[in-house]
Amino acid sequence: MKNKTVLISGASIAGPALAYWLGRYGFQPTVVEIAPALRDGGNAVDFRGKTHLGLLDRMGVLDDLRAVQTGGTVMRFVDEHGRKLMEMPAEFAGGDIEVLRFELSRVLYEHSRHTTEYLFGDSIATMTDTPQGVHVTFASGARRTFDLVVGADGVHSNVRRLTFGPEEQFVSYLGYYVATWALPSPPKLDSGSMVYNVPGKMASVGRDHRDPSRAGAFVAFASPKLEYDRHDLDQQRRILHEVYAGLGWEVPRMLAALREVPDFYFDSICRVDITPWSRGRIVLLGDAAAGATIGGMGNGTAIVAAYALAGELAAARGDHTVAYARYENLLRDFARRCQKGGDTTGRFLAPRRNFGIRLRNGVLNRQMFMNLMLRMGEDRTNDIDLPDYPLLLAKLG
Repeated sequence: MKNKTVLISGASIAGPALAYWLGRYGFQPTVVEIAPALRDGGNAVDFRGKTHLGLLDRMGVLDDLRAVQTGGTVMRFVDEHGRKLMEMPAEFAGGDIEVLRFELSRVLYEHSRHTTEYLFGDSIATMTDTPQGVHVTFASGARRTFDLVVGADGVHSNVRRLTFGPEEQFVSYLGYYVATWALPSPPKLDSGSMVYNVPGKMASVGRDHRDPSRAGAFVAFASPKLEYDRHDLDQQRRILHEVYAGLGWEVPRMLAALREVPDFYFDSICRVDITPWSRGRIVLLGDAAAGATIGGMGNGTAIVAAYALAGELAAARGDHTVAYARYENLLRDFARRCQKGGDTTGRFLAPRRNFGIRLRNGVLNRQMFMNLMLRMGEDRTNDIDLPDYPLLLAKLG
């Protein structure tokens, strides 16, 4: 086996999943994560269909995830007085199994850490790809050489930027922004989440599954592309206050909580399109290669892609010139099909006109359309034939 040392950028989902499989096949993975520890918070994420559940089971994490699953979240669309207009069942957003993002990340970390070196609070500053390996300088000043480097660091991938060029070449803005943050649970909030719309804006509150006294705010709004500093939380707070000023329902309570929270998530809804996914010894994985901010089934795709990349590297005995091409050929169409779900997420969450809001609510009130959308989602996740890499490798000896 050659090329055994693999540096993975990103410790969210794709990175630890890849590290698990690489460690199982005898590689020596190192995961670098800019955050000082595993990230807490975040929305619930879901998996659906036999492909997702089968891989989670083979990784030995399915029972752990079932132990912390949320049970899915019913979405109740309400008017400004809190009266229900329409309800979506838990399985629509929650799939076959739904867990909080930080729980998924924690479980994957626990299952990979015995064969993986984790470097928290650091990031890649520079990389030089050579025939002998990739020379990496970290933001901390440390310098090391790795046989291979994997960018599993999301739609705003640092590895992609260093390898292929500026983000603007590969990331398309899809007309909407989203944000999430924590707040005290509103008095009348029961299980599930409530969703309120005005044209071009959505505000939602859902109870925290760990602590019923806490809740999570989630907003989405249509907008021309904004110029802002992704690391300036005060600037992002001002944007949200300006957009949602004057709205009723629970919005004033949500905005009041936003002033106090030390951290929150704010980003555009966007899509990543890049070809090819690799250059030299460096390759992209998950959202860095084919991401959609929300609605693109990125978590399931990350699990599938990590299994495929590790399997192809093992099958090729570490030869990246063979494995990277096979991995991309196997995954590209599947990832693109899943990714397309993100193209309409903004319009679904926050239609720009009252007519669109009424039309969405009316259509989804019909069970036939709800069943069709559920089937379409599951078909996308199952539409791939994956090799049985453990069996293949056992035969190869």
